[in-house]
Amino acid sequence: MSETILVTGATGQLGQRVVHHLLETQGVAPESLILLSRDPGKLSDLSARGVQARIGDFDDAASLGQAFDGADRILIISTDAVGEPGKRLRQHLAAVSAAATAGAHIAYTSMLAPEPGNPVLFAPDHYGTEQAIKETGRPYTIFRNGWYQENLLMTLPQAIKMGTLYTSAGEGRTSHIARKDLARAIATSLASGSTESITYQLTGPEALTTTDVAALAGEVAGKQIPVVNLTDEQLLEGIKAAGVPEGFARLLVSFDANARTGSNSLVTDDVATLSGQQPLPLRAFLESSKAALIA
Repeated sequence: MSETILVTGATGQLGQRVVHHLLETQGVAPESLILLSRDPGKLSDLSARGVQARIGDFDDAASLGQAFDGADRILIISTDAVGEPGKRLRQHLAAVSAAATAGAHIAYTSMLAPEPGNPVLFAPDHYGTEQAIKETGRPYTIFRNGWYQENLLMTLPQAIKMGTLYTSAGEGRTSHIARKDLARAIATSLASGSTESITYQLTGPEALTTTDVAALAGEVAGKQIPVVNLTDEQLLEGIKAAGVPEGFARLLVSFDANARTGSNSLVTDDVATLSGQQPLPLRAFLESSKAALIA
């Protein structure tokens, strides 16, 4: 009998892609797949195929025991609760505890280099979750995901309009990766049945500076994008002046500070090793996203 795989956050941007690859690429039987969502109605199409859709709320720890029941392998996709300090880690710890009680192999989507000292404001959430998973004594798979290529679509279109890209990342490099490449690799691992405990570093194929990224985006958009390097404090004030709330502005600045440290510069073959496919280069991603870049 095949393992039962449970995916949390199944209606999210990464979760949807993982589910797609489990079913369509890995050939996991629908009846062997459990999907968690706060609104299972959004999974009605998959339920009609035989997938089990369950209510899952990380803010209701008591409910997770029933939600995780019967799962052999559980993928905990990190939540998006980054606006309230401590909330995200509480949510993750509740899920880890329930997964351990279920006796499952625990998989988790983390970030590159979340150890103490990483300036990203939510890095402690990931590190704390990783440590909690290891302390359960259960077999685990930790996916340390590189920075999404899609994140660039939050900043590059505005930079193209303004004609300037402001950063405090300096010459720090980032190995951006597309969600679809992460999802394919994660799904392959989940479907493998592996019982070893392992941490994967899932990165893009190249590590580029902000200047490199701006040059690529400019070529795609047909417009030069000069890069202006600032201090963290100057960047923070500029973002706040643009109307961004201070809490979120500080989070954005922490991303640039992290890139400057080199924590995002790692390049590995883990994605290709798992999925059998090379991850998408950034130029190809930007070309496929041209409409969003120049919108």
